[in-house]
Amino acid sequence: MQDIVVQAWSPLMRGLVLGDETINKIAAKYNKTAAQVVLRWIIEKGLCLAVRSTKKERVISNADIFDFKLSAEDIALIDSLNKDERVGPDPDTYDF
Repeated sequence: MQDIVVQAWSPLMRGLVLGDETINKIAAKYNKTAAQVVLRWIIEKGLCLAVRSTKKERVISNADIFDFKLSAEDIALIDSLNKDERVGPDPDTYDF
């Protein structure tokens, strides 16, 4: 075991995932925002988060994810949405 911590960088894809119909249906079920559902999903997957915002309200809202848990079915549903897309550079091909 290597004890490597994986970090979710730009987990909201600069806001692109916030319009996803499935994410929004799940959010409505828990009375949460789409962002809160995505961030909670990341926490439940055991990943480390890197979230930022210039808006105080969003920072507060993004931190309000510890009063609910996603069902196993909802976690699986969000897992199935993966499209292997990214909004930043690909670390496998980035010229450091």
